[in-house]
Amino acid sequence: MPSPWVVQWAGLIAADATVLDIAAGGGRHTRFFAGRSHKVTAIDRNISALTAQPNVEIVQADLEDGSPWPLPGRCFGAMVVTNYLHRPLFSALFQALAPGGVLLYETFMVGNERFGHPSNPEFLLKDGELLDIVRGRFSVTAYEARMISEPKMAMVQRIAARLIGP
Repeated sequence: MPSPWVVQWAGLIAADATVLDIAAGGGRHTRFFAGRSHKVTAIDRNISALTAQPNVEIVQADLEDGSPWPLPGRCFGAMVVTNYLHRPLFSALFQALAPGGVLLYETFMVGNERFGHPSNPEFLLKDGELLDIVRGRFSVTAYEARMISEPKMAMVQRIAARLIGP
């Protein structure tokens, strides 16, 4: 099932926008956006759980091994990232988002270590970090930093934002 956060803010994405699903995992957001008639590019290190379907491009790439960005010159109308954090990737992600493009991002934050994994600070956003990352570049539609209970107890930050200007 797609993240309720992603479902709630999916309407911000233009009907003809191509969506980039970062660290797509099993493809729950890939399927969701393809079902809304978006063209979707799903990227992950392990693509075994992703299935070919109309309007979906599957890209196998390790985004953390220091290799160049696997989609050079490509631009997307929206980006969805959930349960994934690799800070060195932010610059490449923002360059691949078209002006006016939508960013839907949701991942774990400090405090999550008391509920289990991830507990390594490298994989946990600091207080207000998502807001700091987008400040001056994006118009923020919605932001939360809170504890959730579904699908399991966790501390998360999530943001829905639109890239400003050309």
